[in-house]
Amino acid sequence: MASISEWYAGKNVLITGATGFMGKVLMEKLLRSCPDVKALYILVRPKAGQSMSERVQDMMKCKLFDRVREDNPDFHQKIVPISSELTQPGLAISPEDVKTLTSCIHIVFHCAATIRFDEALKHALQLNVISTQQLLSLAQQMQQLQAFIHISTAYANCNRRHIDEVIYPPPVEPKKLIDSLEWMDDSMVCDLTPRLIGDRPNTYTYTKALAECVVQQESGRLNIAIIRPSIVGASWQEPFPGWIDNFNGPSGIFIAAGKGILRTMRASNDAVADLIPVDVVINLTLAAGWYTAVHRPKTVLVYNCTTGGINPFHWGEIEHHVMSTFKRNPLEQAFRRPNANITSNYLINQYWTLVSHKFPALLYDLILRLSGQKPQMMRIFNRLHKAIGLLEYFSSQDWEWNSDNMNMLMNQLSAEDRRTFNFDVRQLNWPEYIENYCIGTKKYVLNEDMSDIPAARQHLRKLRNIRYTFNTLLLVFIWRVFIARSQMARNIWYFVVSLCFKFLSYFRASSTLTQ
Repeated sequence: MASISEWYAGKNVLITGATGFMGKVLMEKLLRSCPDVKALYILVRPKAGQSMSERVQDMMKCKLFDRVREDNPDFHQKIVPISSELTQPGLAISPEDVKTLTSCIHIVFHCAATIRFDEALKHALQLNVISTQQLLSLAQQMQQLQAFIHISTAYANCNRRHIDEVIYPPPVEPKKLIDSLEWMDDSMVCDLTPRLIGDRPNTYTYTKALAECVVQQESGRLNIAIIRPSIVGASWQEPFPGWIDNFNGPSGIFIAAGKGILRTMRASNDAVADLIPVDVVINLTLAAGWYTAVHRPKTVLVYNCTTGGINPFHWGEIEHHVMSTFKRNPLEQAFRRPNANITSNYLINQYWTLVSHKFPALLYDLILRLSGQKPQMMRIFNRLHKAIGLLEYFSSQDWEWNSDNMNMLMNQLSAEDRRTFNFDVRQLNWPEYIENYCIGTKKYVLNEDMSDIPAARQHLRKLRNIRYTFNTLLLVFIWRVFIARSQMARNIWYFVVSLCFKFLSYFRASSTLTQ
């Protein structure tokens, strides 16, 4: 049987969402590990002030493609951009491009989606469900199509605690919902949204569940597989450790913690943090494409691409490794020294939010106003709190995912393919991965130079000295205003100090006796 890279040789591939995080990694992996692939057709949305070809050229300059560029400087010739808009009828693909796609495409990877948790339901429905319907309609016209791979999410059915690799009944028939919302204005849809999504946390998970139903309805005429990744994070190994290019998901939280902005977050220390490296997802996706085309399973195979049931790691452990990494490799111009804590207690979290977030933000903005600058810190904290609030549902509880299909697929691969398209998360070393992830946010998201780390460490020492000075002045102020003027307060103070000395004396005596 042909290897994965041999199967992709000479194939024309259609990728939606190619300019997004996962889409770019998918393109890079195909070009590097399947060098004989014929062409990658990518749907690109035109942007104001930038042509489609300019968008693609800018993307190709990304560091992500450095390894491909070394092997094949002309790799961009295999990229064929197709103008498209997912919110328009027929995806706004021209008749000429439709003719081209339907005559030559062998496999479709549908990665495009809105990943915003707080997206308006109508817009999320358009991008995640209706566009999937339209792409499936186009796929049915493709004369040489061998496989259609749909990227979903492991949280599409997060209202269940145990999630098998099956497509569950949808919360509502997609067509009925689309028809119902068509005549409603945005305010009406907004009012109805909480009742419609029910026990799901947001419109993202709700519409991704509906999209799976749409995919299943078309499965009789196409060879389809569904990939369900959990929280997609930075790369593990490929094309190099720690590559990330956005603030989405945990990346923004990590950066906020490294900058000293984030001090508290409500989550369960013992809850499994089901992060999945992006290269693991892409390797599984390409392997699933090969398997679906070659073996043509009779039913839609669903692959739960998660780590929690195979190689679990917890939010409390992530907090520890993120803090230690950013103390060794600090971010430039940190607001405060990194020192974030996770708590599941609502009142404690609210207290630290007030003391460590809102009060310093107000004080800093006051200083900015007095110096004639525009206040910005409270706005930054408000955005941070919103991001944390959206993540809270996923960081406070656990799920059990079945992964039989992922294991089956792994057993179908040759030894060479297992190395080239590695998605065995049992090999993932979490402390090393989190360290690379944090350094990746510094290098690739913030574009900071690793050679400037000594200056960043010096800045942290400066912040430490400022903090010690402030605490000393605060203690002196409390003494002068509250304690020095009250006999009772002084008595309490002396009593507490004497207790501390007694404890220290007892501790020293105990240490001497044990020696």
